[in-house]
Amino acid sequence: MFTSFSTALSALGALSTAIDVVGNNLANLNTPGFKSSAVSFHDLVTQSLGAGMGETQVGFGVGRPTTIRQFSQGAIQTSPGALDAAIQGDGFLVVRDRAGAMLFTRGGNLQVDKTGRLLTATSERVQGWNSSGNGTVDTNLPVGDIVVPVGSLKPPAATTAVSFDLNLNAAGTAGPPPTAFSTSIEVFDSLGSSHIVSVNFTRNATANQWDYSLSFPSADVTSPIAPVTGSITFDATGQLTDPAPAGPFPSIAITGLTNGAADLTIGWQLYNGATPRLTQFSQPSAVSANAQDGSPAAQLIRVGLDDGGKILAQYSDGQQIMVGQLAMASIRNPESMMAAGNNTFQLSARSALPAIGEAGTGGRGTIMGGAIEYSTVDIAREFTNLIVLQRGYQANTRVVTTVDELSQETINLKR
Repeated sequence: MFTSFSTALSALGALSTAIDVVGNNLANLNTPGFKSSAVSFHDLVTQSLGAGMGETQVGFGVGRPTTIRQFSQGAIQTSPGALDAAIQGDGFLVVRDRAGAMLFTRGGNLQVDKTGRLLTATSERVQGWNSSGNGTVDTNLPVGDIVVPVGSLKPPAATTAVSFDLNLNAAGTAGPPPTAFSTSIEVFDSLGSSHIVSVNFTRNATANQWDYSLSFPSADVTSPIAPVTGSITFDATGQLTDPAPAGPFPSIAITGLTNGAADLTIGWQLYNGATPRLTQFSQPSAVSANAQDGSPAAQLIRVGLDDGGKILAQYSDGQQIMVGQLAMASIRNPESMMAAGNNTFQLSARSALPAIGEAGTGGRGTIMGGAIEYSTVDIAREFTNLIVLQRGYQANTRVVTTVDELSQETINLKR
């Protein structure tokens, strides 16, 4: 009978721990990326009474409960934060604390400090790969702090190639006057100043042939640049045959720019791979698209997170450049990790080594930009657990009270 004291007291301690776990779950109801914990109870070894070899067994109560973190998927909702990230599937974002220790988190409230480092809401440094400057990242390198440009000015890029996707009217004649068509495109020099390159087409007397003239404005150079001239030929189906896809293609060399910029050599790309950009059909002469590879200097407008964990910088010229890539870690037994505070986890002695790589590879989940994963706490389930645990606690206090009364009755037998 007197073992009931320790049995009931073990239950009171275990139930107190379970109530603490429920309280922690409810406290983190609105914590982004929080994973709720469940309590697992187990009984203690039993005592056999009498000589029946186990016919009568009395247990010694309940052991210290274990808590199990449940890494189920939380609801994902869009958020106004340009750098917010939500993980859909398995995996964790990789971060480092102030001491440099590697931690893991599902909380995606990200921000940038004054030096451009990408941080969590509690100032852990987000790990990943930075761009090498050409808009690409090498994910084969070790991960490090992600640094995004802050208030930077993108340098200009001089134009080296132009292209025109256009049709020249097959009904054009050599005249007089000859059928003509002209178009132009804006190009940029090494200082980011803009200039206009024009191309003029004139139908000549040879069947399916047009003369062209590629010119640069004389006002932009110290000495006039002679136009680049030549002819292009189409076959009976309106497809460009000369120049051939192997080239050579026309180009214009520009020297002596009045603003002091470096000399330019701009090539005219007549093919997209092996597909001609110029055609000759019985339709009005018109340009459907044009392109050039230069850009002016541009101011950084904003930095945002794209799906897949790509960090994009948008500039005032409308160009978006990839400046970083978030890393993700896959851990085979995430429930073995220990909570380290600030919505982060650290490896324990029972944890498998993390496999770090890009989102969406190696069994890792995907990253959704502009979204947040919400807590997995179910308020209805937690309140139900709270009521059940409260009743269990009350029942075991009655056991203590009853055993105490029986003890008093037993002592009174001697009087």
